[in-house]
Amino acid sequence: MKSYTKNFGFEHKAGVIMPVSSLPSKYGIGSFGRQAHAFIDFLDATAQKCWQVLPLNPTSYGDSPYQSPSSVAGNPYFIDLDTLAKQGLLTKEELEEQKNDSKKIDYGWLFNARYKALRLAFSRFTPNAKYESFVRENSEWLEKYALFMALKVNYNYCQWTLWSEEHRDYKKALLHKEEFEGEMAFWRWVQYEFAREWQLIVDHAHKKGIMIIGDMPIYVAHDSMDVWAAPEQFLLDENYNPTVVAGCPPDGFSPDGQLWGNPIYNWELMKEQKFGWWVDRVGAAFKLYDILRIDHFRGFAGYYNVPYGESTAKNGKWDSAPGIELFRTIAKVFPKAKIIAEDLGFITDDVRELLSDAGFPGMKMLHFAFYDEDSEYLPRMFETKNCVVYASSHDSDCTYSWIKNLEGDAKERFERECPRNKAQSRTCDLIEFAFNSIANLAVVPMQDYLELSNEEGRMNTPATAAGNWTWRINPRYNTGKLREKMLTLATRTKRNK
Repeated sequence: MKSYTKNFGFEHKAGVIMPVSSLPSKYGIGSFGRQAHAFIDFLDATAQKCWQVLPLNPTSYGDSPYQSPSSVAGNPYFIDLDTLAKQGLLTKEELEEQKNDSKKIDYGWLFNARYKALRLAFSRFTPNAKYESFVRENSEWLEKYALFMALKVNYNYCQWTLWSEEHRDYKKALLHKEEFEGEMAFWRWVQYEFAREWQLIVDHAHKKGIMIIGDMPIYVAHDSMDVWAAPEQFLLDENYNPTVVAGCPPDGFSPDGQLWGNPIYNWELMKEQKFGWWVDRVGAAFKLYDILRIDHFRGFAGYYNVPYGESTAKNGKWDSAPGIELFRTIAKVFPKAKIIAEDLGFITDDVRELLSDAGFPGMKMLHFAFYDEDSEYLPRMFETKNCVVYASSHDSDCTYSWIKNLEGDAKERFERECPRNKAQSRTCDLIEFAFNSIANLAVVPMQDYLELSNEEGRMNTPATAAGNWTWRINPRYNTGKLREKMLTLATRTKRNK
């Protein structure tokens, strides 16, 4: 298994985390339009090899891309309105109504405004051969998603377990499919336009020699097409409610633990079915991305679960997962798959063994490197270059604020371990520290290159329900000074070739 994952076809390169949602836009949220193509040009000019995005799935309550109504569908908000106007599907006046230059993403406004524009565009769309081909080739998941969303609209977006029995049961709902054909057609078109525009971005990236890193959450949302259409794949009761839910145990940072609430997989059945559900999901992901980062990788070795209805994660327990059997199956179907394992958190020997057996590069988070002597996250402690080093992530403090808040032994270790260059900031020092490591790939969030504080640029604070996923980059980010800084760091550390 290890041979195909030893590297990504390159060594000693640099990449950037930049959510599509955070790209500049006149319309309230980043999209697949001109600014996405311009960002790829920016990456090329600064010697970046990879663009890492957050999950591209639709968002729902909580606005998190990690809690989506579908694990395979694309986010309608990323469809570019200017592109629709060029196709003659929207007027200039309709574009004016969609303008929003707020400094943070307003998802409530988006929900009310964006679907109005998309429905207008769809009403003027004439199906063509490419559309028909897309619908045909993706029918396995697309028909389920279209029906699920049509029913969502019918029930004013309430949780699917509250629908009437004839629609709550997927097989019974199929008998009523024709009643919702008009609404289903809209959702099919949304996914077609999403895929068409995204493919243009991927093609542009590949012309510049840039790979796209996607992000796959380990779990799916309970209120999703995935659970509704295949309830047998999850541990549910007779009312389709989870019997247990996912989370993290209490630790020094979270005394109550983290209660995520996602349903747990029926691993026994999935194993009997040769992990067909996972093969389909991974296959859909590799249609979108070159490299796939799998979130919460430790959950494939052993997972923490909490009885449904608990208010905290204190009363959970650990159970074992299929581990290497699943990834052997994926390797047989996708022998050239490039996967990054997010192996952070409570890591035990079984997780280390799984990572070694799979051969995937793990993650080295520099924000974790200074709290213990000889931490495994210190670059001098890296045992292999088959890893990805991160300055920080979408779940962590911005490095500027993190450094400012360091104290005690951690601060002393940071000052001692991370070389100081008086010609640059300590944030840049940490980036250069990552770049000078042996890791095949070093990845930095755009917020760190811009040296933003938490108040200005933090993307997500785990275990908090509000105020996340709203960061928008300054439209004037692409300056000569920034390009020079990024290129200099890449060149000085030989990550520019």
